[in-house]
Amino acid sequence: MSSTTPAPGPTGGLDPAIADRLKRSADGLIPAIAQQYDTGEVLMLGWMDDEALHRTLTTGRCTYWSRSRGEYWVKGDTSGHVQHVKSVALDCDADTVLVQVDQVGAACHTGARTCFDEDVLPLGR
Repeated sequence: MSSTTPAPGPTGGLDPAIADRLKRSADGLIPAIAQQYDTGEVLMLGWMDDEALHRTLTTGRCTYWSRSRGEYWVKGDTSGHVQHVKSVALDCDADTVLVQVDQVGAACHTGARTCFDEDVLPLGR
């Protein structure tokens, strides 16, 4: 599937009270920020649809929608770098989810602890 393949539509798994609040992108996704629960370290950004959010809430493991592969993936199933869910919160606009996790190993697909520590941009002050 191409990187423009949309995620599947809403499924019956997610609590309708939560699903009704979500403000999804045109392709049915919401950004999901993974943060280390005890340090506040921002680890990565992934994408979730209703089913991925449902799986994350009910399994205790982060499930994302891979836009490039066009399929669900559970963080750590192939790498062993698991995200154990500690809490999940919607932002004030219900268009982004914050997942606080206990990260085992690297969060980034490059092998780095986070996806945000390799390319810090200079500030023009």
